[in-house]
Amino acid sequence: MATPRAVDAPPGSASADALNRTLVVVVIGSVMSVLDMTIVNVALRSLAEAFHAPLQTTQWAVTAYTLALAAVIPTTAWAMARVGAKRAYLTALVLFTLGSLLAACAWSTVTLIAFRAVQGLGGGLLMPVGMAMAMGAADRDRYGRTMALLGLPILVGPVAGPVLGGWLLDATSWRWIFLINLPVGAVALALAAKLLRPDAPRGTAPAPPLDVLGLLMLSPGLALLLFGLAHGGERGDFASPGALVPALTGAALIAVFVRRALSVRHPLLDLGLLADRTFALGIATLALFTCGYFGSMLLGPVYWQQVRGWSPTATGLLGVPFGLAVGTTMQVAARSVDRVSPRRLIRAGIAVGALGMALTGLQIGAEDVPAWRLVCATAVIGVGSGMVLLPTMATASRDLPKDRMAAASTALSINSQVCASVGTALLSVVLGAAGPDPAGFRTAYLVAAGLLALALLPATGLPAHSQKD
Repeated sequence: MATPRAVDAPPGSASADALNRTLVVVVIGSVMSVLDMTIVNVALRSLAEAFHAPLQTTQWAVTAYTLALAAVIPTTAWAMARVGAKRAYLTALVLFTLGSLLAACAWSTVTLIAFRAVQGLGGGLLMPVGMAMAMGAADRDRYGRTMALLGLPILVGPVAGPVLGGWLLDATSWRWIFLINLPVGAVALALAAKLLRPDAPRGTAPAPPLDVLGLLMLSPGLALLLFGLAHGGERGDFASPGALVPALTGAALIAVFVRRALSVRHPLLDLGLLADRTFALGIATLALFTCGYFGSMLLGPVYWQQVRGWSPTATGLLGVPFGLAVGTTMQVAARSVDRVSPRRLIRAGIAVGALGMALTGLQIGAEDVPAWRLVCATAVIGVGSGMVLLPTMATASRDLPKDRMAAASTALSINSQVCASVGTALLSVVLGAAGPDPAGFRTAYLVAAGLLALALLPATGLPAHSQKD
């Protein structure tokens, strides 16, 4: 007789309760992380004024966080195997909360940048460890609903972050953009310690050894590649030594890592996951879509402030409909992917997102286009994105064995981080070459629309049948 699956258990069963407890903890921790990123982006000018430093210097507060994030993400699977998922998540929360406290106490740009790196070390573990715990606790038929709940921070962060950040900067001081994390971090720590179940005993099999050589290749490689891309994007010139040398060095290290990882017994990153056709196609779909989607995120704020002369607060409010469109659609689509054809859902989302991006580009090139028309066009982008991001992650990973979920979440996190940076750098260069005027923004948005449309190619190979079929 077949063993009943977890989905058939009643809501109060041990498996359902374990999943619910995990989701409560992970969502609170993720909300803290996403809010922090959106708030700090709004506060860069205020930080530059507070420390009497150029904006290019204070932007390193974001860059340092990103580089630390990239350096620690590859260790996720090993850390979970070595110390257990619960301890790894508690460590991430401690590092992030401690980094927030230190950043609030910073007395110079140098110390702020260093303390943001501490935050990045925690943030780099927070998302993939949390995702791996939730994916491991969910049965296949609840995968879409689980991913939908994991997407709640994406609904809250972009909507509340800019508004909350602007209010904190106007009403208090810049230090509160970091101090706000302390009570949330304390609650998340207390709940994680109480609600997360202890890791199962490992038995006689020892945890796999840390691939030190792989770590010395992949982590610096990712950090150097992201730094080179960011530097080239900011300057609008990838040929400069400051961008070209680190980017090429990072790419070379990653290439050597990939070649070595395919032959060693315990690689830092399990590239064997790409042998799974659905996972590989999901990664490819997300790579192209993420490149265009996250790359375009820099265009709107720059347009409204530099071309139209709007304030940062007003710019943040203009982004609220977009954030609501992404988050709301994501909740519906991620829950629906268990019942409908993933291929149809995701391809439709890509088409809608590319259409919204193209409409934004075509309208933004006109002089004095009404703001409501651009807001509606970006909301269409949000609807398409909500139909693609989490549903593709759920489809790519739900058929993998439970013991490979940590490796899958690590690969998905690295893919997202690298491709978002590639897209941001690429569209920065396109905008710089075309010029920061309406015509230049039109070109950049149309390039982003093309990147989104390219994601239709790998998405065509995703499963045609739902999990219920």
